[in-house]
Amino acid sequence: MKITNKQKFILFTLGRWYLEANKKLKTRSLKLAISKSVFIGLVQKAKMVKKKDRALYKNLESLEKKKLISYKNRNLALTKRGEKLFKKINNEMQPYLKVAQALKTKNPLSYSKKAQTVFKK
Repeated sequence: MKITNKQKFILFTLGRWYLEANKKLKTRSLKLAISKSVFIGLVQKAKMVKKKDRALYKNLESLEKKKLISYKNRNLALTKRGEKLFKKINNEMQPYLKVAQALKTKNPLSYSKKAQTVFKK
């Protein structure tokens, strides 16, 4: 099954949203759900993508046709195939996310005593 990088990004974003949002719940018997319009608003408000509403809807619809996400009861959800692909993408991205998090939480200059400064051109 072919999936474009943009579709991978949308699937990854939806999967990470569910992962992070459900961590916030105190009880394990509840799960959060998100509608298409709220998800699109969230993605645009957070400036994750520069796409317009219609393009994001089209990407979600194509993921739905490929049976990677489902849209039941007006809520988006990852299917079994979608979860499997999300886990694969997430595992591929994890080293990059760890580096970004490490550099964000600790001063990058503290990792090396021999960092040099040079003039900008």
